Amino acid sequence: MRRFWVIGGVGFGAALCFLLLLVVGTYSAAAGLQSGPGGRLAGLVKGAVPAKYQSLVQKWGVLCPTLSPAVLAAQLYSESGWDPDIVSPADARGIAQFIPGTWATHGIDGDGDGDRDIWDPNDAIPSAASYDCELARDVGRVPGDPVKNMLAAYNAGPGAVLQHQGVPPFRETEGYVKAITTLAKSFEAPVGRVAPSQQAAGAIYFAQKQLGTPYLWGGNGTPDQNGRFDCSGLTKAAYETVGIELPRVANDQYNAGSHPSRSELLPGDLVFFSDDLTNSREIRHVGMYVGGGYMINAPYTGAVIRFDKIDTPDYFGATRVTKDGAAALPERAAATPAA
Repeated sequence: MRRFWVIGGVGFGAALCFLLLLVVGTYSAAAGLQSGPGGRLAGLVKGAVPAKYQSLVQKWGVLCPTLSPAVLAAQLYSESGWDPDIVSPADARGIAQFIPGTWATHGIDGDGDGDRDIWDPNDAIPSAASYDCELARDVGRVPGDPVKNMLAAYNAGPGAVLQHQGVPPFRETEGYVKAITTLAKSFEAPVGRVAPSQQAAGAIYFAQKQLGTPYLWGGNGTPDQNGRFDCSGLTKAAYETVGIELPRVANDQYNAGSHPSRSELLPGDLVFFSDDLTNSREIRHVGMYVGGGYMINAPYTGAVIRFDKIDTPDYFGATRVTKDGAAALPERAAATPAA
């Protein structure tokens, strides 16, 4: 459970003035962010891939020119949420969610120990990369974006991509390609600045109106809960007011966009906290940044929604939420909310 220092002696009206000054000042200081340099994003954001899998994703994510560590990470996260023991209703197994029949043909001995184990990430992650690259070769002469063609082949089969000479006009396939290419941005280390969120001001407006409301574990702000929230319930509700549907759990909210550095934070960014700074899946708390090193925070039972500093030893990182980023997130079974 996190503990915070509240801003001493700040009344409600003064707190709103304080917030306004922070928002205006922070956006003014960051006025040049929108025109940051373009170009391809490279590498992985620290902690986005669990530490025990990061070296595998880095190594095998460059197996062929069409693949990248971020795309491979996005696929694995989307398929399994980094769970090596998961089984889908269709009997897809393990961290890479291979069907046994597909594994029999495309599984490889990634760690060189003499077997091909569908449950072992040391085999399954290399096999996912190998399969991607095999598909990329199969559709390599098709015009258009080679990454999108590879992903379309993964979803619909290379024959469909060859037949349509590009991403086939199937709703599922088009959705899959968009989801993975968008989700990959949440694993990439940005080169240059991250564009400001267009919806941030509206989300902050909602969150600031909750200042002073008592915290409720599992709170979603519903009438039967007297409008009370926990941390991820507050951020989810705030972004719903501007048309963005976030997951309920803090560690899934982390993948709803790109990750600005501490010095690049803008009001509306979500800020995350964890006891394990190497693994985004262990995130257990989230707040909404308002500028000046402060966030709007629903901290813990017995406290109220308030301003708190973000610079604590358990600060993990931040996410600049986008509508496409949130829409790309896979649906997960209901989980226990964060604190």
